[in-house]
Amino acid sequence: MTDGPFFWLTVLGALGTGLVAGVFCGFSTFVVRGLAALPSAQGVAAMKAINVAAVTPPFLAVFLGSAVLCAVIAVVTFVLWPDEGTVEVLVGSALYLFGSFGVTMVANVPRNETLAGLEPGTSEAATYWPAYVREWTLWNHVRTVASAGAALAYVLALT
Repeated sequence: MTDGPFFWLTVLGALGTGLVAGVFCGFSTFVVRGLAALPSAQGVAAMKAINVAAVTPPFLAVFLGSAVLCAVIAVVTFVLWPDEGTVEVLVGSALYLFGSFGVTMVANVPRNETLAGLEPGTSEAATYWPAYVREWTLWNHVRTVASAGAALAYVLALT
């Protein structure tokens, strides 16, 4: 592993992707499960509120900032091509960019947008809610594993 700025970029990459993995893990293991246990109108209303709260600067700074950082790390890796950790860094960047950020954009966000268009308490929302929970959680598991894998790959690159 190259010393200097590249080392610190990789450390920040490990921290950012690890933080995102923790957020996603919390949602997969207890937040959505708790919401699913509520009557559908309450679960839909709560998830809609969470989805609005998620697109605020603190979370976006970590989530989008990690995506930008992973892209920068990948580009710098291709330019510097360090003697050690190259494969691990590229794997970490790919895992986060495709398995976390990419899955969010193509799987979770469209489901969130559909949910946002439904009124809690309607039959349409009640019908959609179980499928939303099942599918959203499945893709969230993918994001969790990809983000954790990215963090692990970056840590391995540092050793």
